[in-house]
Amino acid sequence: MLKGLRIAIVDDDIWARLGIGELIQSLGYTASTFDSAKSFLESDCVATSACVITDLQMRGMNGLELQRELKTRGCRTPVILVTAFPNEAHRATALNSGTVGFLTKPFNDQSLVECLTRAISKGGAN
Repeated sequence: MLKGLRIAIVDDDIWARLGIGELIQSLGYTASTFDSAKSFLESDCVATSACVITDLQMRGMNGLELQRELKTRGCRTPVILVTAFPNEAHRATALNSGTVGFLTKPFNDQSLVECLTRAISKGGAN
C-alpha cells in the first residue's frame, strides 16, 4: 500500500466516520472526514484524495449523486459506497457507474481493506 495517501470519508453518521477514519489511519493513510457531500465538495480534498469512501444514504446529496458530481467535475478518484440499507437496484447502479466497491454496513475491516486496495491500484489521480 502507498502510505500517506489521503482517503476522504463522507458519512453523516459520526460513528461511521470515526470508525472508518481510525481504520484508514491504522493502515498508514491520511483520513479526511466530512459529514456531507457538500462539505467534501467545498474542500481542497476533492483534488487531493486517492479514494472516496461515502455512505449511500445521507442528508442532501447521496453517495451516488456525489459520485456523479465528481465525474461531472472531471474527477477520476475511485469511490467506495457503503450503506446500511442495501438493495440490488442501488448496487447495480453503483457498480455500473464505476464504483470500486459496494459494502453493506456493518462490514468487516478486511472487506474495506480489499476494496481500498483495489481503488488505490486503480489509480485515479485528478
